[in-house]
Amino acid sequence: VVIHTSGTSSAPKPVELTYGNLLWSALGSAVALGLDERERWLCALPVSHVGGLSILVRSAIYATTAIVHDRFDTERVLRALREQDVTLVSLVATTLARLLDAGLQSPPALRCALTGGGPVGAALVERAGGAGVPVSLTYGLTESCSQVTTTPAAALSERDAAAGPPLFCTRVTSAFDGEILVAGPTVAPAALGADGWLHTGDLGALDEHGRLQITGRKADTIVSGGENVAPNEVEAVLEAHPDVLEAAVVGRPDPRWGEAVTAIVVARPGRAPQEQALLAHCAAALASYKVPKLVLLRGEPLPRTRSGKQLRRVLR
Repeated sequence: VVIHTSGTSSAPKPVELTYGNLLWSALGSAVALGLDERERWLCALPVSHVGGLSILVRSAIYATTAIVHDRFDTERVLRALREQDVTLVSLVATTLARLLDAGLQSPPALRCALTGGGPVGAALVERAGGAGVPVSLTYGLTESCSQVTTTPAAALSERDAAAGPPLFCTRVTSAFDGEILVAGPTVAPAALGADGWLHTGDLGALDEHGRLQITGRKADTIVSGGENVAPNEVEAVLEAHPDVLEAAVVGRPDPRWGEAVTAIVVARPGRAPQEQALLAHCAAALASYKVPKLVLLRGEPLPRTRSGKQLRRVLR
């Protein structure tokens, strides 16, 4: 198959995945998450995206059921989780938050909400756990046929927000500059560099427990006053504020700082966050050079891809 990348940081590009890539991805996912012959995996992701298509292919390989929605609709997904014996569901942080806001509580058959496609904050994982929603954090990309690392089923009770260890068939390391490198049978052959590794463009490292900690994308790093700022870290702090629904952080040209850390914030319904209060909130949790120089309130949702990833390049 030929699938295009999401195009969150640059224009989408085509990636050719082999059946071998898809098969090994299915096997690796099954080892990490377990497999039940009565599996019912809910897909509310676009099947033109590797995350959505992988659900269909895995289910065909496993000979299990996929429940397919044409798009993500909060009430429809909520109803399916409550009434249709869904055992697995694939989400991104935004859709998980919407379901929790809508009252998702202890879905009767759900054993795992596989959540990735971008940063998933520790506060959101904690909130989901409190609502009886078991979350498996995952990191992946189109070139690796979806999952690279996934929190295994045996570790779902752990509340530490990390994107899990690599799939059993996948190797992960980091380059000298912190870029995540991936190899193994799930990686598209043409995506491998001359050194035999897929250079992901993402930044992170494996912790002492072998779990991947993601810090951001190389292309998104803001250089402000000579210091590197990862937008994901600042966004997570802003979204922990009770008045903030979602946030995006970008670098904008600035004669003094080179790039000024700029926050674009969408308020929760009925809330009116004040710039100084948000800056004080950031200053309490971040180094001074990471605190936004400017906060812009936005009255409409942040631009996202069909799969729910933030389109940061549109906001620059």
